[in-house]
Amino acid sequence: MACQRKAGKTLNIDRELSEGYRSPVNRSGLSMVQRYFEDFIVGAALPLGSHTVTRAEIIAFAAEFDPQPFHLDERQGSAAMVDGLIASGWHVSGLFMRMMCTGFLLESSSMGSPGIETLKWRKPVRAEDTLTGKSIVLDARRSRSRPEMGIVRFRHEVENQAGETVMWLENPILFGCREVA
Repeated sequence: MACQRKAGKTLNIDRELSEGYRSPVNRSGLSMVQRYFEDFIVGAALPLGSHTVTRAEIIAFAAEFDPQPFHLDERQGSAAMVDGLIASGWHVSGLFMRMMCTGFLLESSSMGSPGIETLKWRKPVRAEDTLTGKSIVLDARRSRSRPEMGIVRFRHEVENQAGETVMWLENPILFGCREVA
């Protein structure tokens, strides 16, 4: 049983995976990869699902990773001219990553990413905002030096319930190929 310690409590990773999170390997150890490099078509938009942000998670994330006053207290947020409590941009980035993993990444042949080219936080995220998103395929090419993988460049967009873009980023992700050229 895989366990991990976080913020003073132990998380049971196996339990969390069995309670709605998808794993790339089924219980018998067989791969469940459903999307390879060849399956990413330029122009395709992949939905990422949704997540409703809570006040408690905004404060918990901020207390651990970004303890700026406007991420911890509504009054401090008002004093900082952001009109109340707002989520850390890094928290929003983490939520996006979870949405992308659940949306398609965990069931793909993902081999990681060399980094993020651009990341922009456009609007504050507040408690009770419901975030949705999509990943748009901008470019897909097979690696010249490693023919067993391809490079897919995405523009990822995260919106709130009003349809306002709260964050966008662009980055390449490496995927294994179904067939080696």
